[in-house]
Amino acid sequence: MRLPRISEFQERFPSLESYWRSVILFGRNTSTYKFALARALGDLAQDDKTEATLDEIAIPFARHMCEHLLEAPKQTTGRPGKFIETCSSFNLGAIDEQTLIDTAVSDGFSYVLRAFHNVNGAELPLKFFEVSGSGRGRRITMNDNLFRTLEVAPSVGDETEARWKLVESAWEMGVSTSLISVSYDGETETLLRSTKEAARRKRLVSARAALNGYQKGQCFYCYDTIDLDGEKGCDVDHFFPHMLAPVLPEANIDGIWNLVLACKECNRGEKGKFARVPDVRYLERLCKRNEFLISSHHPLRETIMAQTGATEKQRRSFLSHIDRKAVSALIHRWKAPERGAATF
Repeated sequence: MRLPRISEFQERFPSLESYWRSVILFGRNTSTYKFALARALGDLAQDDKTEATLDEIAIPFARHMCEHLLEAPKQTTGRPGKFIETCSSFNLGAIDEQTLIDTAVSDGFSYVLRAFHNVNGAELPLKFFEVSGSGRGRRITMNDNLFRTLEVAPSVGDETEARWKLVESAWEMGVSTSLISVSYDGETETLLRSTKEAARRKRLVSARAALNGYQKGQCFYCYDTIDLDGEKGCDVDHFFPHMLAPVLPEANIDGIWNLVLACKECNRGEKGKFARVPDVRYLERLCKRNEFLISSHHPLRETIMAQTGATEKQRRSFLSHIDRKAVSALIHRWKAPERGAATF
């Protein structure tokens, strides 16, 4: 029996980063409290705090929510609760910081602390923090799982921000997610949002930050460790080369489905891919990566399905069709030596 996509993401090669990313990337969201809590936990961990009262964690928790409300007023699918309304009032200068913190403590943590480790209707087999006490006296203890995750995968903060912006963007538009399209801007290496109803386009997030979690911080081709920038910084690569656009009118070559992250050696090193078609072994990997994206919903799911097919069978057929045309046009295939263990 095939594992559900979320379980497959977690269990093929279980790691702390995989479990953390499953919290952030997968499952349906009704509010963005989870993202604010994840950012707050990261802030406290960076300050080497292993324990915090609700009052202490409420400060970064509320700050991140207030910052996002300035750009995207809709942070929930339902009516905004008292905490979000208070954050909005704080942004307007109508209340002071202490009132904001008090409201975060009394109303901001009602469900998120309990629900954080729940993915796809079940608890994770491990936790990143523990909650003790009751009421305002509750304390959050960050454990080794959290610190080790942040140590081995420092990009998870950027990935959380990217995921948060994609989710709130779908809600902000006030239209069905099926009408939203996400595309890639090669000049700025960012994802853009538009709708079928209007020519509104908005820059969303770095493509690197949005895609990195689904590749678990590894090069798509060789599995070497990659970073979002710096010495191990990655490139955004078109799996099927961009130069194929004229011969593939049926495919959006800049679509999310065709974008992967590659190390510089694979993308443009001495023996890099450049404008060649990847070996057929990578086609299955692309299909699996796209299914991970589809499992994450809002709005990458609808974009990929609209561009490649409504069912997995149709999407596989689409990729095979594009692959045949790509090889007919460019002839040569390319493959990379594996430099790391396969984890996706």
